[in-house]
Amino acid sequence: MTEQRPHSVSVAGIVVNDEGKVLVIRRRDNNRWEPPGGILEAGETFEQGVRREVHEETGFWVNVDRLTGVYKNMSRLIVALVFQCTLEAGSISTSDESREVCWMTIDQVKQAMTPAYAIRVIDGIQRHGVRTRAHDGVDLRDGYSSGR
Repeated sequence: MTEQRPHSVSVAGIVVNDEGKVLVIRRRDNNRWEPPGGILEAGETFEQGVRREVHEETGFWVNVDRLTGVYKNMSRLIVALVFQCTLEAGSISTSDESREVCWMTIDQVKQAMTPAYAIRVIDGIQRHGVRTRAHDGVDLRDGYSSGR
């Protein structure tokens, strides 16, 4: 029998502005571009966590509209719930977690982000059902994708 480790749960928000650009951050810890998000805190609902994380990392408050995907990092045992959000208020600011905050086109997202994170943005802007996908932290696992 293999050793069982607990999974952690993270949340992220996909926010699109009036120009069709997506709100993204460059993380301080690994210098990667990702949608804003992070680990859900004890006692938080999913929506509260998304609002808190997006605000902490970008300076913007959002309304959480709908779940767009569930993603499992198979190597780090993190399950991420990604939500489409609507901009409510605020202005761009960085934080202890975000080195840069900006708005990117989908083509820029595809170039700047690893496949495991770019697909969250792509899934988050499409009007399909909820997607489920697995990855290794960088690349999607072959043959694992549902909700198409």
